Amino acid sequence: MTKYLISFPSAAMVVAPDDMPAVVEESHAVIADAKAAGVYVFGGGIDEGVAPVLVAADGSVSAGTYPGSVLTGGFAVLELPTRNDAVEWAGRIAAACRCPQELREFGYDPES
Repeated sequence: MTKYLISFPSAAMVVAPDDMPAVVEESHAVIADAKAAGVYVFGGGIDEGVAPVLVAADGSVSAGTYPGSVLTGGFAVLELPTRNDAVEWAGRIAAACRCPQELREFGYDPES
């Protein structure tokens, strides 16, 4: 099976404060369904309060990211038999989060 990244940037999720409890409940329900179906691998949200850093091969650390690299928001990694299945799960997450989701496929690595 293939692993898929389903994600959205923070700016895409425009939800009224009064609607946020429903979004949280519905998004948690979709993740619970993914766990029950045995397709959930990992998920979460990027802690935007912690600054990203670049770590070099020698262990040195510098502030920032690669130019043009921006990672915010939330994501889930699901392992699914087909891309169509991934599209269906992404649609469910989009409905719960009230915003479109990016869908990316991980390349196969026999060591992972």
